[in-house]
Amino acid sequence: MDNYIVSARKYRPSTFRSVVGQKALTQTLKNAIDSNKLAHAYLFCGPRGVGKTSCARIFAKTINCFHPTESGEACNECESCRAFNEQRSYNIIELDAASNNSVDDIRTLIDQVRIPPQIGKYKVFIIDEVHMLSAAAFNAFLKTLEEPPSYLIFILATTEAHKIPLTILSRCQRYDFKRIQVETIAARLRELLEIEGIEAEDKALTYIARQADGALRDGLSLLEQCISFYFGQKLTYENVLKILGAVDHSVYHRLMEALIKNQVDGVIAIVAEMVEQGKDLSQFVNELIWYLRNLLVVKTADEAEQLVDMSEENRQELSRFAEQIELEILFRYIRILSDLANDMKYANNKRVMLEMAMIRLCRPQMQTDYDSLIQRLNQLEQKNEQWQEMMESGTFVAAQSAGTSENKPVISHREKFVLKQFLMM
Repeated sequence: MDNYIVSARKYRPSTFRSVVGQKALTQTLKNAIDSNKLAHAYLFCGPRGVGKTSCARIFAKTINCFHPTESGEACNECESCRAFNEQRSYNIIELDAASNNSVDDIRTLIDQVRIPPQIGKYKVFIIDEVHMLSAAAFNAFLKTLEEPPSYLIFILATTEAHKIPLTILSRCQRYDFKRIQVETIAARLRELLEIEGIEAEDKALTYIARQADGALRDGLSLLEQCISFYFGQKLTYENVLKILGAVDHSVYHRLMEALIKNQVDGVIAIVAEMVEQGKDLSQFVNELIWYLRNLLVVKTADEAEQLVDMSEENRQELSRFAEQIELEILFRYIRILSDLANDMKYANNKRVMLEMAMIRLCRPQMQTDYDSLIQRLNQLEQKNEQWQEMMESGTFVAAQSAGTSENKPVISHREKFVLKQFLMM
């Protein structure tokens, strides 16, 4: 029985051409190899799962290849390439700084530096998560990085370049890896499914790609999770939502409808629905924030179609809501939910916190911040307009004589004080 290999490893790029979403960067590296203008130290930085370590390995293999192709790729046939592919190359050494971050680890590395390459021109050290090195380790590493032997090349990879000392940064050529676009990830997932002979809806792959948040490796992991759960079946959008604990856009449409109408019972009922379905409430809040972000873009941007990745039907719903909601209110929603997302990380009862936040969204009079006061004043203006129309039509007097009256919203003393301060600014 063959050992199972996860998709992220099975389909890991082995050539510059197979690297997804980093075309400009890979072309720059190929040009450096073709022109023989190689630096002694490189810094690959960027988000997780975008190809930093893969590019470092490809780069290390290619510069040691005896017979590179005309397109600047490694031949994969010479002794150096075969040694690398078979994981027996002594010229390319990888170090995980997350678990090897002490001074002693760096000193061991420096001892290896003194040994010239056995096959090929260069000895390449790939240090992953380099920002995890201790301050003493960085100091020990600095001298070697500053004056390396001619055959030595360092490739440092990190997700947090700001944690690396400036003395290290100044001695490296920096390459910034970008998040991979949703459509690029979705296209790659489609290619791999065709190789595996698995059917999937485009909508399902797009959703997985969006959840990957710019990281192809995360997208492959999510895809494999969905395929494993529905093994032998066509991968549908509904199945993806179920396995990932996600929520369909229709739920957010209903929630937005209730929020605009300030219907507390409506929003609480939707929260209860999510709890009954076993949805992850933290994920629900984060996706709601993204939904509001899209609504904000639709309301403010001239070409929202290019900035909002969703179906035309859903964009039309957002356009309808954009006409009904004020910009200040939308800002308030996003601010409250963003604070909630941070607080929920450490909360024991997430449901209660979410319900409290939903009530705050529907009851701006509970708060005295600027956005809440603006929303409150807008509501009062609408009420005043209604009263004016009723008085002009005579229906207000008739309602009073009939013994019915509408509760008139009242601004509290605290709200009046805060509002006065804002108006005086």
